[in-house]
Amino acid sequence: MTTRFSCRAFLPEPVPRSTIERILATAQKTASGCNSQPWQVEITFGRATQRFREVMYAAASSGKQQVNDFPQPREYRGVHLERRRESGFQLYNSVGVPRGDKEGYVRQSLQNFNFFGAPHVAIVHTDEALGVYGGVDCGSYLTSFILAAQALGVATIPQGAFTLHSDVVRAHFGLPDDRRVVYGISFGYPDRAHKANRFRTSRASIGDAARFHDE
Repeated sequence: MTTRFSCRAFLPEPVPRSTIERILATAQKTASGCNSQPWQVEITFGRATQRFREVMYAAASSGKQQVNDFPQPREYRGVHLERRRESGFQLYNSVGVPRGDKEGYVRQSLQNFNFFGAPHVAIVHTDEALGVYGGVDCGSYLTSFILAAQALGVATIPQGAFTLHSDVVRAHFGLPDDRRVVYGISFGYPDRAHKANRFRTSRASIGDAARFHDE
């Protein structure tokens, strides 16, 4: 947990399927409501990753109307807005995008749909009938996946950006209309020399995040 980071530059070397299966086997032990295990995962390799990359990048760069399966945050405010801005400016500074460079922001944002060069993507989706509960369980699965990957030397970046074009994702993988795309995970071996991988985001203190009650 203390060594994991969101990787934004990957080496092209693929992860062995046996390693990916170990990650999936570990993540499958995630706790879920009534043991429903509502997650389903699509994993891409090789040419499949490249085809998906081209489809998603085209959708994002064309200005296509966004189709979200889950409501986006109404707004970020207070400390949540401050943390969001801090993280964004850390990223832009690391890759040489000056503050206020809106075109640079767009270029960097589109790297989400280039999967930051990752050789693999995992798309996690759930049953529409489960609503927010299915989404919450998939969030728990996400943590298990990225920590299992980290333990095996595989870097990850969870990406909500994929949900901005959920219809494109569903069509590409042939998913039924009742499946809801929760997030994607780009993963592979990290390019540790890349500037985008040299910063680390801050974390709130225990005092900021938790309250103790003893009476």
